[in-house]
Amino acid sequence: MNTKELESYWSERYKGGKTGWDIGHPSTPIKQYVDQLVNKDIKILIPGAGNAYEAEYLHKEGFKNVYVLDISKLPLDALSKRVPTFSKAHLLKENFFEHSGQYDLIIEQTFFCSIMPTLENRSNYAAQMSNLLKLGGKLVGLWFKHTLDRAGGRPFGGTREEYLSYLTPHLKMETFGDCYNSIRPRAGNELFGIFVKQ
Repeated sequence: MNTKELESYWSERYKGGKTGWDIGHPSTPIKQYVDQLVNKDIKILIPGAGNAYEAEYLHKEGFKNVYVLDISKLPLDALSKRVPTFSKAHLLKENFFEHSGQYDLIIEQTFFCSIMPTLENRSNYAAQMSNLLKLGGKLVGLWFKHTLDRAGGRPFGGTREEYLSYLTPHLKMETFGDCYNSIRPRAGNELFGIFVKQ
């Protein structure tokens, strides 16, 4: 799909309430990671953010440079309505693969699993994450731990080894393993990872 087709596809899902990935609050692993961060001036990107509860939490915790990217305007408008003090300039209606910028931290939360799982798309995802990170910057988040043939569609998963095959040519793995603090419906089905640009 091109950018226009992707925008239409995701906007229709939001309009129809077909948002099974939306848990209505920041996921526990991301929240607990954020709670360890001290520097609230770091520049943070959340791509494919949807309703962006993680961004809302970061904003309320005093992080000043949080950017939310989504291909559909609808979830960005929803965040703006929920959190009127969130900077409109930090709401980016863009295709992730066409975005440019430099960030200290990128948060992965149900974005990778939404992308059609071709070798090209997954390789481009990893390369783009590296492009968008400053030296020393981190990609932190959750990846679904299930094989594609079991999933039958979105969310598209993968194995730890498969994810590493895409990510480690671009980023150094700091940690990547079974997530111990997933929300109950996702328990045993998520990997938590921290990858660093060197």
